[in-house]
Amino acid sequence: MASRYIPLAFVIAAVAAVVLFAGHQAEILDVVPGGKPDQPAVLTPSATPTEEAFDPLAYDEDKRSVFEQRAAAGLAHPLYAFSPGGAGATAARVARWRAPVEAAARAADVNADTLEGLVFLESAGNEDAMASNDLSGAVGLTQILAETGQNLLGMRVDVARSTLLTRRIRRGGPREAARRAQRRRIDERFDPAKALAATARYLKIARKELGREDLSFVSYHMGIGNLKSVLKAFGEGDEVPYAELFFSSSPLRHPGAWKILAGLGDDSSTYLWRVMAAREIMRMHREDPAGLARLAALHTSKNSAEEVLHPPQTTRVFKDPFDLGRAQADGTLTRLDPETLDGRGIIGSPKMGELAPKLKQSRRLYRALQPEALALLLYLGAGTEAIAGKRPIVLTSTARDLDYQRVLLRRNVQATRNYSLHTTGWAFDVARRYRGRAHAQAFQFMIDRLTALDLIAWVREPGAIHMTVSSRAKELLPLLAPAG
Repeated sequence: MASRYIPLAFVIAAVAAVVLFAGHQAEILDVVPGGKPDQPAVLTPSATPTEEAFDPLAYDEDKRSVFEQRAAAGLAHPLYAFSPGGAGATAARVARWRAPVEAAARAADVNADTLEGLVFLESAGNEDAMASNDLSGAVGLTQILAETGQNLLGMRVDVARSTLLTRRIRRGGPREAARRAQRRRIDERFDPAKALAATARYLKIARKELGREDLSFVSYHMGIGNLKSVLKAFGEGDEVPYAELFFSSSPLRHPGAWKILAGLGDDSSTYLWRVMAAREIMRMHREDPAGLARLAALHTSKNSAEEVLHPPQTTRVFKDPFDLGRAQADGTLTRLDPETLDGRGIIGSPKMGELAPKLKQSRRLYRALQPEALALLLYLGAGTEAIAGKRPIVLTSTARDLDYQRVLLRRNVQATRNYSLHTTGWAFDVARRYRGRAHAQAFQFMIDRLTALDLIAWVREPGAIHMTVSSRAKELLPLLAPAG
C-alpha cells in the first residue's frame, strides 16, 4: 500500500503552534523585587526609543539583509529536525525538480532559489504530499488548495475523482502508475510542472497586489487579504519590506500589526524566514554537502539548535569547581551578584547552585554566566517587564562544571548525560512560572523574537525554559555597563 505523506510545513507548524503557556496554568510569583530608578532602561525589540530607553536590536533598514539572514538561521532548526529522512535527503528530493522550478520562476519573474525553498518547506520534494485525507485541502508539490487552484489559478481540479483515484493508488498493484498518471490529468495539483507553474502565477498575482516579491512569498501562506490587513495596521505606507514589518511590530510599537500577525496562529508570520532557511539548505546541498551534513548533525543532536550555537568540538567546558572559579576570576564568566539583577525584571531562585555543598563549594560559585549570556538575560527580563509590567522572571540555573553535572545526574533524570551547555556558561534556565497570561505572552514574545534574531536556542523542560545564548549577543554587552 502506498503511504500517505504529510507535508513538512504542516509538521513544523504543528510543533511551533504549541505556545509557551498552553496547557500550563500560570503560577503567581510571591516575590517581586524593588526597582532601581538609576538603572538604564531597555526596551523590547521594536519599542519606541526614548532618552531613557534604547533597543540595541531594533530593526535597521540599512541592514535588512542581515536581519533576513539571521531570521532564516534562527528559525531553521525544525527543518533539520523534522525533514523526512533528514535535511540532506529532503534536499536531494527537492533538487529533482530544479528544472521545472527554474522554468516556473522565469515565467513569473521570481527568484528560482526562493521558489525551490518553498517546495522544500511545503512538500519536502514529494509530489504526492497531502495535508489530509480531504483533497479539497492542500496537496501536491506546492500544497495548493482545491478552491485556489480552480478559481484563482485556472487549474483542472476534480476533487471527487481525485479522491477515488487516491484510494485506489494506496492499494498499490499493477495499475498504480497508470492511476497516478490519470490523477495528474484530472487534478493538476499532483502534476509537478503544472503545480509549480500555478504557484508562480499566484506569486505574480500577489506581487502585483502587494508590490514586492518578499511580500508575495509571505502571502502564499498568510493570504493576500490578511497581509494587506497587517500592512494597513502597520501604517508606514505601501510596499514595506517584510523584514521591517516583522521586526518593527511588537506589543509596544505597531501593536495593531503585531496583534494580527500573532493572532493568525498558524506560523504565517515566520513563513518567509523558513522558506529562506530551506533555500539555504538547498544552496549547501549543491555547494557544500559536507558542511550541510555537519550542520544537520549539530541541529539533530539536541531538541534545540544549542549545539549549532556552540559546537562541542570548539567550546570550552568547565571541568571542575576550580576551573569554574578560575573562569570567574579572569573574567571569562561574570558573577551574578544580587545588584546585577535587581530592577532588571529578573529574580534569582534561592535554589540556584543547591548541590554545591555536596562538592564542598559555595552556591555562589554556580551563579555566573558568559558576559553575552548575562547581557541577553537582562534584555529578556527588561523586555518582558516593558510589555507586561513589573512581573519578574525567575532564574533557576546558570553555569555548572562537569563535577556538578555528575551530581545532578544522580538527582534529576531530566539532566543530560551528554554535552551540557550549562557547563560552558552559555546556558541558563528560567522557571515556567508566570504572573498571569499577559506575563506568559510577553515572555513568549521575547523568546520568539530573540530566536528570530538567531541569538538563542531554547527548549521547554518540565519546570523551566532552558535557553542557550549565541556569542553574537555581544551586541548587547553595553547593557552590562553601570548606569550613568
